[in-house]
Amino acid sequence: MTSFAEKARAATAQMRSLFPPTPLQRNDHLSDRFGAEILLKREDLSPVRSYKLRGAFNAMRKVLADKPDQSLFVCASAGNHAQGVAFVCRHFGVRGVVFMPVTTPQQKIQKTRVFGGDSIEIRLTGDYFDDTLAEAQKWCVAEGGHFLAPFDDVDVIEGQASVMVEVLDEIDPPDMVILPVGGGGLSAGVTQYLAETAPLVGLRYVEPKGGASLSAAVAAGHPVTLDRVNTFVDGAAVARIGDLPFEALDHVAPADVLCAPEDRICTTILEMLNIEGIVLEPAGALSVDVLPDLANQIRGRRIVCVTSGGNFDFERLPEVKERAQRYSGVKKYIILRLPQRPGALRDFLDLLGPEDDIARFEYMKKSARNFGSVLLGIETSHPANFTALFSRLETAGLVYNDITSDETLSEFVI
Repeated sequence: MTSFAEKARAATAQMRSLFPPTPLQRNDHLSDRFGAEILLKREDLSPVRSYKLRGAFNAMRKVLADKPDQSLFVCASAGNHAQGVAFVCRHFGVRGVVFMPVTTPQQKIQKTRVFGGDSIEIRLTGDYFDDTLAEAQKWCVAEGGHFLAPFDDVDVIEGQASVMVEVLDEIDPPDMVILPVGGGGLSAGVTQYLAETAPLVGLRYVEPKGGASLSAAVAAGHPVTLDRVNTFVDGAAVARIGDLPFEALDHVAPADVLCAPEDRICTTILEMLNIEGIVLEPAGALSVDVLPDLANQIRGRRIVCVTSGGNFDFERLPEVKERAQRYSGVKKYIILRLPQRPGALRDFLDLLGPEDDIARFEYMKKSARNFGSVLLGIETSHPANFTALFSRLETAGLVYNDITSDETLSEFVI
């Protein structure tokens, strides 16, 4: 019987007809910062800027080997899986139909169309992904197509394992591999491959705090559906880890699964962009983002971080910067209760420090009231400046409410 590792190596060899191995690069900045040898497996440099190409290719090639007449492939995705499927459909010369939510940004639609060319058709249906998925599966059955799942598929998992085949073809087994987790296809593939070929390699799994489906499954002993998912890390914000991936991950220790706060991920995206010139999408930054949490475990060791994707829409950059500033404590939003009298605003402005800058100001004078509420966004150079400012406000008798971390208010006013 052919082992999983043998299948993964065979899949990797077949991929060379599609694209060369992605780079495995030592990152001097991160290595110096953490006193370790940090290597980045740059899946953000694949032809579709994510590892999703691997699983889609392997699943499609195996279907076509078994059923050469299969000419229609269907998927549902608003992101990297759609682009991988489109690219592979063009490679094999088969027809692909990609279902996307109506709310999918035009940038993602256009990139999918570019990768697939005349081989694919894009159908927009449903406001939410679950509706899109249901419609895609229904249509696929009616039309006799083959549905390409993004992660809950043995051939997809086998294809994603090629990431680690390439790593071990280039270097001796590292001390630790850090993997991002969404639906679990990549982490399941790498875990199974290392279990057979390099079982002493340590593994750490990282998921977004607002989509911790692996953590929930490990705690329960089986996949569970999260009640709520924060979709900011769209490449890994999955409400339920795949059943097949979890079969490979059900032994994982809770301590080896880390959660990355969405706002902190933004600081990592900016750090990698500004210092290293590396463009990572939120999911692609997960493995790098948790390095500070693992600082004591990785010092003096060789670490591989899989940067899983770089499909970042730069229209999101202002939001990323905003969230990074809030996480770093250098930007806050407050509601200030200001006396409605001449000179009150000037008195407040005099309380600002030399490095405090008003980035947002919203106020409308209310008749027949002694006080009015002012929404303020304030930026500064160091978090300690806010401690000093708030102290001055309190000494002056001004009442304020810091709403920076209030998620409900933030949705409406920030």
